[in-house]
Amino acid sequence: MASLEELIKDLIANGYLKTPRIIDAFRKIDRADFVLEKFRADAYVNAPLPIGYGQTISQPLTVAFMLELLEPEKGDKILDVGSGSGWQTALLAEIAGEKGKVFGVEVIPELKDFGEKNIGKYGFIEKGIAEVILAGGALGLKKEAPFDKIIVGAMAENVPEEFREQLKIGGRLVLPSGGSVWLMIKKTEDDFEEYEYPGFAFVPLVNS
Repeated sequence: MASLEELIKDLIANGYLKTPRIIDAFRKIDRADFVLEKFRADAYVNAPLPIGYGQTISQPLTVAFMLELLEPEKGDKILDVGSGSGWQTALLAEIAGEKGKVFGVEVIPELKDFGEKNIGKYGFIEKGIAEVILAGGALGLKKEAPFDKIIVGAMAENVPEEFREQLKIGGRLVLPSGGSVWLMIKKTEDDFEEYEYPGFAFVPLVNS
């Protein structure tokens, strides 16, 4: 894709982007601000790109698909596990707005700094809408729980119990596990509706 607008039109045409507030966030938060300089010319290609340390900035269609499942809204408190480049965290911060809060969790110190710097280009850190925390993601973020939404950018072997516990009733959890993306909606403390969407590949979720 030669431009951000062409990428967005392609994602809409193929059914990955549907919701106006998510489309608007994709337009405002430029993926080119979250890639390494040497890959800037490829920022609008619908593919993952390396960001160092064995990690990638996710493929745009995967981010679009997962955000549509997550259904982020203005005022939401959101946990973004494996925030990496910061692109998804910034998209969520744009949607959540000044009454919301997005906590990005990143285990690799250099990527935590990289993501924080990228998100900072949009003023979200300064305004207190986004915060990036250096920590392993598999335990969630108990001190800030409960969350309206939790999204995970790395493949978990099993769904960590901490994610289920740290979600509000009515909240939505979107995460990759076993080659699929899962949507889990918390109906009661012990009851979840679960939906599976197969055919995805992610780097593994690490906690240290």
